[in-house]
Amino acid sequence: MPRFRPSVRWTLWGAGLVALGAAQAVLHANNGQTVQAPRFEVDPLWPKPLPNHWLLGSVIGVGVDSRDHVFIIHRGDSTLNQRTEAGMKANPPIGECCQSAPPVLEFDPAGNLVRAWGGPGEGYTWPSSNHGISIDANDNVWIGGNGARDSHILKFSHDGKFLQQFGAPNQAANSLDSTHFGRVAKISFDDKAGEAYVADGYGNKRVAVIDMRSGKVKRFWGAYGNAPDDTRLPPYDPAAPLAQQFRNPVHCAEPTTDGLVYVCDRPNDRIQVFRKNGQFVKEVRVAPLTRGDGSVWDIAFSRDAAQKYLYLADGKNERVYVMDRDKLEILTWFGDGGRQPGQFFAVHSIASDSKGNVYTTETYEGKRVQKFRYLGVGAVKPGAQGVLWPGGK
Repeated sequence: MPRFRPSVRWTLWGAGLVALGAAQAVLHANNGQTVQAPRFEVDPLWPKPLPNHWLLGSVIGVGVDSRDHVFIIHRGDSTLNQRTEAGMKANPPIGECCQSAPPVLEFDPAGNLVRAWGGPGEGYTWPSSNHGISIDANDNVWIGGNGARDSHILKFSHDGKFLQQFGAPNQAANSLDSTHFGRVAKISFDDKAGEAYVADGYGNKRVAVIDMRSGKVKRFWGAYGNAPDDTRLPPYDPAAPLAQQFRNPVHCAEPTTDGLVYVCDRPNDRIQVFRKNGQFVKEVRVAPLTRGDGSVWDIAFSRDAAQKYLYLADGKNERVYVMDRDKLEILTWFGDGGRQPGQFFAVHSIASDSKGNVYTTETYEGKRVQKFRYLGVGAVKPGAQGVLWPGGK
């Protein structure tokens, strides 16, 4: 595949937008003005309490179906402390509370639990470390995994009936493999084309496009549209030349209605944009001084016909950016580190529903899902809004 280089690269740090080329110019600054952007407030009472003394472990994915039901996936027993959190499951039990909820939970728009399911079963291999949950136009549920043995994708019906497994577990990572995957972070869909876009991911360093019926790999690419290369890269250095390959993990690959694909190159602190054939279009660096886990964790789009706005979860800096999708410009952001409603502890995944509401999940010790009610487009503070408490308080 030919290599495409950008004519302009952008770097976003906070509210600043800096063009990296022959000259540098600050195009956007916070000087007390307002910008027009989607407005939100956290719903501190969503979802409602779980039954059966259930707890969530690290919540590692969120998706929304055609009825605006919200699906989450979490890691349960592997991320709950048996002594302090899951005492009733100790052997012998050391308390009357608590235990892990099943891996997949479905909530209705009001936050009521509809059903819960998931885990090992007949005919498939449950991921050793499930990662990401996505709902296609037929309300089927797709799940990846980023454990050492997870080189496959699972597809279930809306109520948890096993449908298909694509790839097989226990395969070595290989970004040129046309049969198996390499620790998949997330799957997204171009339903009209019958194609799924796989962020492949934690072992491989590519975007893979598969047929949604057969699971056959149709095409794949690496950063800038290059052929993917599994050569191990040194740790990310903000001052170094831009990496010509993705770093692990490639954390999302989100197609749009206008024929583009937005890719989360998480440890490289950048979004890369491609056409659906893998041709590189442009990129933007977000909070490029961020090291370690990186700043670009997951992407969702606004639900207007043009998908005008892009929502970016940054689990290292504990915020959600609201961006102009076409310009790749940060308009504002919300959230802060913490455990209260509207704050984040490793905000990992993000999704939007048909009403414009946004849902986020938190991994590591965050262990929750939050809902941010959509209040329409209006004047907001550029840069940091902080915690979006109800009533603007």
